[in-house]
Amino acid sequence: MILDSETKAVEQPDDHADELRLWLRLLTCTNLIEGEVRGRLRERFDVTLPRFDLMAQLDKAPDGMTLSDISKRMMVSNGNVTGLVERLVESGHLDRRTSETDRRVQVIRLTRSGRAEFRKMAAEHQTWISDMFGDLSPKDVRELMRLLAKTKASVQKSASRRAGEER
Repeated sequence: MILDSETKAVEQPDDHADELRLWLRLLTCTNLIEGEVRGRLRERFDVTLPRFDLMAQLDKAPDGMTLSDISKRMMVSNGNVTGLVERLVESGHLDRRTSETDRRVQVIRLTRSGRAEFRKMAAEHQTWISDMFGDLSPKDVRELMRLLAKTKASVQKSASRRAGEER
């Protein structure tokens, strides 16, 4: 059995505050889900999760996006996006053109075949996610979404306070 951080915290609960155990549970769930999705994408489509994520962003923008916009949406550096784009252009999934308004900017979009392939991946991805959360009732999902939204707001509030203190 692989010992994750959450299991270690459960074995010695007095060493961990409830908030720390909550964070470890969230991290464990995220890692389990992400690992399963990564593996399935690789096995079924021979694609990485970052490539899938990039294609997902572009699927929402039929007219394409700039590298900078993609970086912001994916929360990664332009350098990371550039490498992904290069490989997807070479494989025929993306095309790249110069912006009509700024010759220094490139606009990236899915090709017709790239969009078709992504949509197949996205449909299976949806099925996988539904299966992974299959033991949760609709009420459970709504409650978890509510609590996670509250958690997100709490984290953002804490980050804002910290940012205010650093000024």
